[in-house]
Amino acid sequence: MPNIENIKKYKNIHMIGIGGVSMSGIAAILTNWGFTVTGSDWAESESTEKLNSLGIKVTIGHNINDVAKSDVVVYSAAIKQDDPEMLEAQRLNIPTIERADFLGELTRCFKDTICISGTHGKTTTTSMISLCFLEALQDPSIQVGAFLNVLDGNYKVGNSEHFIIEACEYVESFLKFSPKAEIILNIDNDHLDYFKTFENIKNAFVKYTKLLPDDGLLIINGDDINCLDLPQYTNANVLTYGINNKNSHFYGKNILFDNDGLPEFEVYKNNKFFTKIKLSVPGKHNVLNALSCIALCDYYGIDKKNIQNALKKFTGAHRRFEFKGKLNGASIYDDYGHHPTEIIATSTSVNEKKHNKSWVVFQPHTYSRTKNLLDDFANALLNFDNIIVLDIYAAREANTYNISSKDLVDKIVSLGKNAKYIPDFNECVSLLKDNVKENDIVLTLGAGTVTQIGPMLLNN
Repeated sequence: MPNIENIKKYKNIHMIGIGGVSMSGIAAILTNWGFTVTGSDWAESESTEKLNSLGIKVTIGHNINDVAKSDVVVYSAAIKQDDPEMLEAQRLNIPTIERADFLGELTRCFKDTICISGTHGKTTTTSMISLCFLEALQDPSIQVGAFLNVLDGNYKVGNSEHFIIEACEYVESFLKFSPKAEIILNIDNDHLDYFKTFENIKNAFVKYTKLLPDDGLLIINGDDINCLDLPQYTNANVLTYGINNKNSHFYGKNILFDNDGLPEFEVYKNNKFFTKIKLSVPGKHNVLNALSCIALCDYYGIDKKNIQNALKKFTGAHRRFEFKGKLNGASIYDDYGHHPTEIIATSTSVNEKKHNKSWVVFQPHTYSRTKNLLDDFANALLNFDNIIVLDIYAAREANTYNISSKDLVDKIVSLGKNAKYIPDFNECVSLLKDNVKENDIVLTLGAGTVTQIGPMLLNN
């Protein structure tokens, strides 16, 4: 059982934005440890229903009374300081703690917190590692950024000292954690609304590496030039993995793809054949994610058979190249990719599958990202046969950037490829229904409301 001494002073915990991916997992862990948890959220969701079924009282809207009964209020980053529940907590001098800070406290309850970070691939890799630990009966606690079928949710409350979590670099929240092991999958240009420069992103990962204890473990992508100088900042054990860098401790070679684009490959450990792996998720980027998982699990003494079985069983996390159904004999997929690097990885996965024509419906996510990476987005989308761009999903921003989806479409057209700007979802759906043919692939892509397009297509 983890050591909860440092948070015992909070018997009653109220959580604002409790339905969030990370918040709901924290709520379940706390409830399991015997704390009284209440919470509020602005809308009902699968997540709030699940919390209710665990006996956690969730209010849709605000609940000032629950705030008054609490010893601490935990709030997600989206909650503003003038939120009525926040104001009530301040009025009553009840301490308020931001989600990442509180999750940091939880990581200190476990002797072995395993943090998976990097600009791309965190959710998938966290899921792969979780499945390997479950297969080996290690009973970990888990927090992952998407719904996983095997967990019937996005978290698991275990009774071992292992806590497997996704560690996000946005607003440097991963610096609040106390990791025993870290995987750094890649370092790329993202979240420039916060970081401003790539140098600042890089520095955040340097500070993160320095958090490791001397008996800890650092695993880095040997193919990513931005990861290679991180080992100098720690005395922890270091392992590398790669496909291109033959000097990596764990090296993947002879990668073959079947008709569905699913890879099979050989793993070499310190230049000796280690095992053969077959994945049930497409794409070369997932070979790299799997190699990082194999390096970690081998270090933790999980045997090859368990690793092989777990990786074969893993069919992907929610919204990661997820099959949604068929229309006119074409396959519809949905993916969370909202950065040019992720779009290239996903389009490569599409091209590794046998198909006729590809269609992408892309919804840019945030004005700042669209403006900063406009040329990269245009070039990444060229890999699809047919391109439709929806309006930008604002998320947390106001459009002070003088940018629109029309600019992205104009850029694609200037590169010699046809693209359509269709702000209206219904219009987009009827265009697809009229034009998509047998064996085509349709991909809805983005981190916003673009998820609605797939179900609209399939609801005839």
